[in-house]
Amino acid sequence: MFGIHDFWLFAAAGLLLNITPGPDTAYVVGRSLQLGWRGGVAAALGIGVGCLVHIAAAAVGLSAVLAASSAAFALIKLIGAVYLCYIGIRMVLTRANSGAAPVDAAPAANGLRQVFWQGALTNALNPKVALFFLAFLPQFVDMASPSKPLAFLVLGLLFNATGTVWNFGMAVAAARAAGRVKQSQRIMVWINRALGSLFIYLGARVAMLQQR
Repeated sequence: MFGIHDFWLFAAAGLLLNITPGPDTAYVVGRSLQLGWRGGVAAALGIGVGCLVHIAAAAVGLSAVLAASSAAFALIKLIGAVYLCYIGIRMVLTRANSGAAPVDAAPAANGLRQVFWQGALTNALNPKVALFFLAFLPQFVDMASPSKPLAFLVLGLLFNATGTVWNFGMAVAAARAAGRVKQSQRIMVWINRALGSLFIYLGARVAMLQQR
């Protein structure tokens, strides 16, 4: 079907990969603690959109170009590392009077947009995500099939959909558990700084990423 083999094995493996805690989960949970379930959902949607960029790239062969071209790889790596570190430093430098919204206040629309685009750009500018899709998806695509791009799209969209649904669940669960945490602005500031440290760490990892 669509040039895909071992579909159910892919579905099971993708689900296990999605529910494994990682930077995306930490970002969604952190934003849920700060901004409630809306912030977590915005983060999850941004992460999903960022993954769509890599899925489309894998389908049309751009990920293969990225893997083969050292110059393209280095450029994307540099842009991604600088962006991640920039966002991380801004979050680490958060002050006590600007670290979180009031406890009972709904997050502003512009704040949610910022969370969304941070999640999207974090994934879209991370060459490691591109290489992951390039390494993982072909294992389940029949290379003799004339519909390889469609197979990449179907598998990538399924992987992204299950991951987004999982992140939605994490956003809601974290928001429900955040009541007491939100009572302390100081705690919220440190959550913001922890997220900033995560971004800086990811930026450093991207900067040191070697082309294989």
